[in-house]
This record gives sequence, C-alpha cells and structure tokens, in this order.
Amino acid sequence: MESISIKTSARTEFIDITSKVEEITRKKQWKNGLLCIYVPHTTAGITINESADPSVRKDILNQLNKMVPLDGAYQHTEGNSAAHIKASLIGSSINLIIENNKLTLGTWQGIFFCEFDGPRSREAYLYFHNPLESS
Repeated sequence: MESISIKTSARTEFIDITSKVEEITRKKQWKNGLLCIYVPHTTAGITINESADPSVRKDILNQLNKMVPLDGAYQHTEGNSAAHIKASLIGSSINLIIENNKLTLGTWQGIFFCEFDGPRSREAYLYFHNPLESS
C-alpha cells in the first residue's frame, strides 16, 4: 500500500491528485490490475470527474454547498455536519483499472481529493491488486 499526503487550503475544495497517482503507478511499476484509492476521513472524499475545465469543480462544489449548507439545522455539535454529509455523498473510495502501467482514465478525467472541512493535512491510500499474481 502507498499513500499520498495532501495539504488543503480552504474549507471546501477539489484537489487534482492525478499526477501524483500516475507517478506512484510508474514508480511502483504496477502493470495490469485494479487500483483502489481510499480516503480515511469522514469529512473528505474522492471522485473522478473532468479535469480540463476548472469550472466543473467549482460547479460541483457550489451545488454541494447549496444542497448541504454549512449552517443547516444539524444536531452534530462540532459544526462540521455539512462536511460529513458531503463526504458521504461523494464517497470515500474509487477503483481504477491499470493497464500497461497506465491509469485508464477518459480523455478529460482526473482524480480529485475532495475537502469539506479544511484546511487540513490529509491522506489518500493506494492499494494495487493484480489478480494474476494472487495465490
């Protein structure tokens, strides 16, 4: 298992970690298999979406903020209920196929760490599995 350290700088933001994942994939020489990326935080998530146009990230965050406002009538007293809900909506893991040592992302796709309770220091874990190498 490998990890990526992520420093966030805003309460809510999407951080493109595609190049970091590609670098680890090359360095570890992961050839063909399945890569799971998992975020072990209850107020952050991970997703795949368009990376060519930064306005897509802004649109997603704006809509999440409208659907789940920071100042809602929440019972959780820490003041970050909205972050927990957004993290649940986005999800805590993604799976990617790796073929010939490359991520099989679409032309415009990128991998985004989604911060909902920042700024913070975070982690994303990468676990590669090649079923042909299993015993």
